[in-house]
Amino acid sequence: MCVADRSDIAHDVLSYMLENAAAQDTLEGIVEWWLLEKKIQHNTAEVKSVLDELSAKNLIVEFKAPDSRIRYRINRDQKTEIAAFLKREE
Repeated sequence: MCVADRSDIAHDVLSYMLENAAAQDTLEGIVEWWLLEKKIQHNTAEVKSVLDELSAKNLIVEFKAPDSRIRYRINRDQKTEIAAFLKREE
């Protein structure tokens, strides 16, 4: 584990405790619940950024569903471009 990873863990533990002043847990609970929650928050932001980029490149389509939530799907008209994109990423 590198120093940056340790620093990220310290940051996540302390920020969780600051946001939840009454929080207390075991090592297993902290790993399973606190740090997983932080990781999901970070990953959600990163996934949103990637989806925005893929949508901007017209590789996926973003649309609002009847429940007002945004949905994403492949742009069927861009299958050749998507296959090329995937090959470049390998």
